[in-house]
Amino acid sequence: MYEQVAMALRAARKNGQHALDEPTGKNILRAVGIRVPRSVVIEAGMDAHAAVADLKPPLALKVVATGVIHKSDVGGVKLNLRNGADVASAIADLAQSLRARDIQAEAWLVEEMAPRGVEVVVGGTMDPEFGPMVMVGLGGVFVEVLKDVAFRICPITERDARDMLDELKGAALLHGARGSEPVNIDAIVEVLLCVGGEGGLLVSGEDEIAEIDINPLIVSRQSAVAVDARFILKNTGAKA
Repeated sequence: MYEQVAMALRAARKNGQHALDEPTGKNILRAVGIRVPRSVVIEAGMDAHAAVADLKPPLALKVVATGVIHKSDVGGVKLNLRNGADVASAIADLAQSLRARDIQAEAWLVEEMAPRGVEVVVGGTMDPEFGPMVMVGLGGVFVEVLKDVAFRICPITERDARDMLDELKGAALLHGARGSEPVNIDAIVEVLLCVGGEGGLLVSGEDEIAEIDINPLIVSRQSAVAVDARFILKNTGAKA
């Protein structure tokens, strides 16, 4: 399984891609056992109503476009859509606003929105001295403000993953602080191992991956769902 993922990463890097688009990144996460939302990709000419018929609302719509990594920064995301008519209308609105920014949508990713939970970040980078390192933090989009993170050199063990979570200042939030519902710690540990464990993404893809950012990972009592995923590839010097 991981070899298939490594082959896909090598192919992308060979093609001169700087980053994977979100549907491709989500497919890789799914392939290694990380839960992602049910989704469809809508391309030009497709009927949005038919495409989303099997998805359960509320739905999230995201633009897929070369060079657009932080989609919300360019107004490329719409949330809480109820049906195909909402999706079709949102696509038209976003396409128009993105064209004003000289951004051409290549496709649209429509996903079932994850249930509410605690926002966690799982990521990794290639340190020039230590090699692949995995990270976990609390706060989702606010992780850079809260700076509540823990790092380990890869590959990590299950014990390492649990120790990382225990090191977080806000660890009590995961265990049900102030009467809130505790989340599925085992699910976070599994994601950390899929990313930074023996044979995980950071280890198997060390020659291709520069950075992984799963943010947010929405964790509830039942599961951990990767709502957004960013894969930055190592520079090949090739032109896209």
